[in-house]
Amino acid sequence: MNKQIPSFVSSIDTYVYQSLQGIEQSTIVVQTTMGTVTGLLTTVMPDHIIVESGGSRFFIRIQQIVWVIPKNGGKRDV
Repeated sequence: MNKQIPSFVSSIDTYVYQSLQGIEQSTIVVQTTMGTVTGLLTTVMPDHIIVESGGSRFFIRIQQIVWVIPKNGGKRDV
C-alpha cells in the first residue's frame, strides 16, 4: 500500500513582511479581502500579523492583505 503524506506549502512575501516589521507597534489601517481593520500593529510574523483594535486581537494572514497605511506616518506608538 502506498502512503501519501500531506504537505503544507506557504509562500512568504518577503517585501511585505520586511515593510510591516518597520512599522510594528504603529497604528495602521489594513485593507483585507474581507474588509478594513484599524488598530495597533502588535506582531509581525512571516505568514500573519496581529492588529489590536477595540480590545480585540485580529490575526490577519499576509496573503489576505490588499494594502496597509500607517496612521501616524509610520512612527511607533510608545
